[in-house]
Formats: sequence, structure tokens, C-alpha cells
Amino acid sequence: MEWPLLTVALAEPEDLVLARHRARQVAAQLGLDTAAQTRFAASVSEIARNAIAYAGGGRVAFSVRRDGLPALLARVSDSGPGIRDLDAVLDGLVPGRGIASARRLVDEFAISSDASGTSVTLARHLPDGARLNAATVARLADCLQNGQRPNPALELQTQNAELVASLAELRARQEDLERLNTELEDTNRGVVALYAELDGRAEQLRQASELKSRFLSNMTHEFRTPLNSILALSRLLLDRVDGPLAPEQERQVSYIRRSAESLTELVNDLLDLAKVEAGKLEVQPGLFTVSELFGALRGMMKPLQQNQAVELVFEEPYGLPPLMTDEAKVAQILRNLISNALKFTERGEVRVSARLERPGQVIHFVVADTGIGIAGEFHEVVFQEFSQVANRLQGQAKGTGLGLPLSRRLAELLGGTLTLRSAPGAGSTFTLSLPAAPAAASGVSPAGAAQPGRVRDVLLIDDEETSRYVVRQMLSGWQHLRMREAETGAEGLRLARAGHFDAILLDLRLPDIDGAVVLDRLQADPALAEIPVIVCTSSVLGDVERRRLGHARSILSKASLTREGAQRALAAVWQDHVGIPVGGLAE
Repeated sequence: MEWPLLTVALAEPEDLVLARHRARQVAAQLGLDTAAQTRFAASVSEIARNAIAYAGGGRVAFSVRRDGLPALLARVSDSGPGIRDLDAVLDGLVPGRGIASARRLVDEFAISSDASGTSVTLARHLPDGARLNAATVARLADCLQNGQRPNPALELQTQNAELVASLAELRARQEDLERLNTELEDTNRGVVALYAELDGRAEQLRQASELKSRFLSNMTHEFRTPLNSILALSRLLLDRVDGPLAPEQERQVSYIRRSAESLTELVNDLLDLAKVEAGKLEVQPGLFTVSELFGALRGMMKPLQQNQAVELVFEEPYGLPPLMTDEAKVAQILRNLISNALKFTERGEVRVSARLERPGQVIHFVVADTGIGIAGEFHEVVFQEFSQVANRLQGQAKGTGLGLPLSRRLAELLGGTLTLRSAPGAGSTFTLSLPAAPAAASGVSPAGAAQPGRVRDVLLIDDEETSRYVVRQMLSGWQHLRMREAETGAEGLRLARAGHFDAILLDLRLPDIDGAVVLDRLQADPALAEIPVIVCTSSVLGDVERRRLGHARSILSKASLTREGAQRALAAVWQDHVGIPVGGLAE
């Protein structure tokens, strides 16, 4: 609904002066500021000029919209032949009309045009808090109807003043823009200098880390020779090879041996940590069962169980497949976890178990205790080198602060994770999660299994050339392997349907189809559903994303992907898929 104000007939060029004057006048009466008055008057004048020039005349009807958002309206209408190519006119592609310019000066713009004429509605929103009613608008309309016609000279002078003000505003904005550009250039120079400094610092840190790793590696090797000598000589003394020892001498030699053993443990941890940081710690996968692993650990850890109030329990692992990974490193991680649990548990039990999570094929090794627990703010601290959390058992439970950090590094090296759940007084639960690599029994192959040495075809779907190159290089030393590459999800699906592939390496961020959708389509196709898919992504995945990727045999992170990790992942799915033994993967 609208309240009408006044109508101005458009017949002669002089009527443009009146239309512009009334537009500015009514805008001022309704509380619009000077800039808004000028823009509204200019837009009305421009459309009115079109009505006279192209249609021979028309009219301007001013009104106030009272429903919805209050606004001042000017409706310019004519009975001309209409506007051809209206879309081109609105886009400013047809010169001379000025409609596109008028459109930018108002808050709302509507136009209709056909052979019977053209109607253009211009709207300017009224200020917040504008209080209008029928009586107020009627008084305003009466005032406008009885107002004097404007003096063309004065109107021209007003327009000139408005133009000068607009130019001054433009000049001020240009100066502001130039100042902002200058500030931006200064900021950019500062950012470039900062990046250069950061690059320099990063290089220094890299060199320092490399020197530290080299120092640790060299020094630990140097320490091991005299330590081994101390251990051997103390063993000779305790075995009384060269004669008996007095009781006090035996006690002293035992202290020497225990100190040497503690120092040897520290040296070995430092050496392993240095190798991991330098990328020189090799993964040596082998076939073993969890039962065999637990049996060996049970025998090794029993001597450490000196507190009779604490029971060390190994749950029998039922239904778990044989694993193809580095048994020694898995055992080293579990030894560290069990040793820590025994140190900080006064009574109760330390329970070691393993379970298979079939979606995603992940083995979870769990070491849970009923010990003193760890507060939440220290959960990440315990995984930092040489960091220990103060507690009442600290004095009697000595340690180097390297066991847990090294365990987490080893878990990541094996393609897994090491997590902690704990609270003070509620015990601690450490979970080592590793990709399961089930293997067929020795000498047994499923029906249709290929023989060792057969050429294996792998399809790599990734839009990044660098990522494809890295994967090619990681797998380049593997004999009897042939790779095809696709840069999009659609191309990957086409190649998968056209060929016969033994595995698919799939990125998630593809330019056309999301990688998870590609995985779903592969699973939905009976001819492709049995192809093992390994997701290789730089995305950080949450639980929801991982559940959606449940059909994938393995999920690898590009950030931590290694040659051994990529080859181990393929070896694992092929062990499961075709049952052939895999060994010597890395050349």
C-alpha cells in the first residue's frame, strides 16, 4: 500500500527541472540526508529525461510506501514504444539511456517495458525511526502541491553545488584510497620481510634439529661400547669367574650393573628417537600373531612385576588374524606402556588386550591400569621428550621421559596412532591403533590367487601432479608394479571400469567429484566392489568422515606418508586380497 504525494507531468525539457526539484524537496521533507537527496533527485531526473527523449513525455508520481520497509517512491511512466534489448540496457551495454546509472543510485529499482509503454519505479529507503501516518503524508502532499515552481537558474546553481560536493567527496575518497594503497604496500613489504625472516629461522631450526639428531646418533653409538663393557664385566664379577665376592662387593657390583642397564636403556631410546627424527629407522615387516606377541611380552614383563598388589593380565586374543608389520617395534611400544603402567599402579591390575575393528580393519592394542591417573591438561605433555608429570610416586618410579614420546613416534612410523584416556585416581588407558594386515596361512592361497612375480596394476586418482609424482617415486622400487593415473574422479571411474586393477589409491579432494563419492560408486558397482581402495589424503579427518570411508582398506595421511608406509599399505591389502607372501618391498 502507498500514500500518494504528487504527480509531475513530463512534456517539455523544462519539466525536468521541476521533477528534479520536487524529488529533492520531498526527500528532504522525509528526512533523507543531503547525499541521499542528491542521488534520488539525479536518478529521477535521468529516467524523466528518457521519458521525454524517447517517448515524447510521461509523468512522475511520488508516493510513500507504508507496508514493509518504508520508502520514498518515484514512478516514471510513459506511453512510448518501449525499450528494445532491455537486458542490455540494464547491464549498461547500450550507451545513452542512463538507466544503468540511475539504477545504482537508488535502493530498489523495477522496470517493465512493452509496446504500450515503459514504467520505472525508483525507491529510496527512509531513515530508521521515520514516523509516518496518513495525516502527516497528506500535509506534506498539500505543501508540495501548493509550492512554487523552481527558478531554473537557482536549480542549476543547486545542481552545480551538488556536483562540486560530489567531486570533493570523490577526491577525498581517492585520497583515502591512495593512502590505503600506500599502507597496503608498506604492509606487504613488511610481510615479505617477515616471511624471509621466518624462512631463515626455519632453516636454522632445521639445521639445528639435524645437528641434534646427528649428535645424538653419534654420541649414543659412542656410549654403547663402554656401557656394553661395563655390563659384560659386571656380569663376569657376579658370575664369580675370577673368584668369590664379599656380600658388600656383590651389592656394589649389582648397583653398578643396574645403573649401566638404566643408562643403556636411555642410550637406546635416544638412538631410536634420533633415527626416527632423521627418517633412518627402518620398518621390517614380518608375519606374526597377537598370541605369540603377548606370550613373549608376558615372559619379558613378569620380572618387572615386583608389587604383589598389582596383577599383570594378558587377555587371550581370540579371532584376530595374523599381522604383517614390524613385530619388534610393536613389542617395544607395548613394553614401554606396560612398564609405565606397572610403575604408577599401587594396587589393582594392568590389563593388556587387543581387538579388531572391522570397519577400516584396525587393530587396537589396549594397556589399561588402575593407577594414579593423569590429569587432562597433561595428556599431551607426557608425549613430549624429557617431560614428566609430578606425582607422589615420582620419587620411586624413575624414568627418562623418553618412553612415551618414542612410542608415539614408533606408532606413527608404523602407520598408526597412540592415544591416552585418563583421569586422576581413575587409572590410565593407552590405545595403540595399527592398520590390520591379515595374511593367509603359510603355503595356503585362496582360489584364483596370483603367484609372486605377477604384474600388479594400481590406479592412482589424484588431481595434484606433485602428489602423483611423490607416490610414483615411493613405489618406483617395487618390481612387477604398473601404475595408471587419473586427475579427476570421473576419469578414475572410467579407467576403473575399462581396466583390471589390483588396487586403487584415491585422493579425497578432487576437482569434479568428492573422493568419498567415488568410493561409494566403486562399491556400488559389482564389477569394481572387490578392488581394494586406499585413501591417501592431506585432509584431517574426524570420526564422521572416517565412518563414511568405511569401505576403504586403509587411510593414509599425505603429511606423514613414507615409502615404507605406502608399500606396506599395498602389501597389506594384497595379503588380504590374494594371499601371497610379501617381503623385501623397499628396494
